[in-house]
Amino acid sequence: MSTIRRIALVTAAPLVLAAVGIAHPHGLSRSTAADWAHLHIALLPIFPLLTVGLLVPLWHRPRLGLAGFATVAAWAGAFVYAAFYTGLDAVAGIAAGTAVEHVGETASLGPVKRPLYDTGEALGQAGAYALIGAIAATAVALLPKHGVRVLPGTVVLLAAGWSFVDSHIFWPRGVWTMLGFALGFALLAWGTAGRDRFGEAGVLSRRPADDHETGE
Repeated sequence: MSTIRRIALVTAAPLVLAAVGIAHPHGLSRSTAADWAHLHIALLPIFPLLTVGLLVPLWHRPRLGLAGFATVAAWAGAFVYAAFYTGLDAVAGIAAGTAVEHVGETASLGPVKRPLYDTGEALGQAGAYALIGAIAATAVALLPKHGVRVLPGTVVLLAAGWSFVDSHIFWPRGVWTMLGFALGFALLAWGTAGRDRFGEAGVLSRRPADDHETGE
């Protein structure tokens, strides 16, 4: 896969989430409840796709050793993020929006929303911390092969991950967080793809000389 295609693939999800974040309602009320629920239904398959930015550079069979262990740890962290952040969308998004949409006109919304928000926030934070762990594990897995080229993307991704813990995709910080993920994934894809390309060129350039020396 070309570097441009890799970058397009890993940045698609965060760029879509950034665009949606601009239109995301800033609060849940009776007037926004239907849009709130429908938006989070639409986002259910999108949030897990953030992990594509880690899975693409880790797309190989893990070997024995630290790098292989870190690869498996990154996969596990990505899975935990996808599961728990989906829980946030389901509880604080779909369930809360549906409940507020159908609550009585005279009922107070606080007792309806607050338990769902608290549960959703706990799930979302668990997912976000798992994503941070997956980012760190990805760096450990890639560093032996690709060297310092993975560090710029890792630093940007760790900063975005920390912001993601409590920003979701709300404008403005949540949108900038998603753009940070897009930048970090692009840098990581560029760093790893570039190393693969140069490594292959080195092997090819040495092969004729080696063949000549051995008489093959």
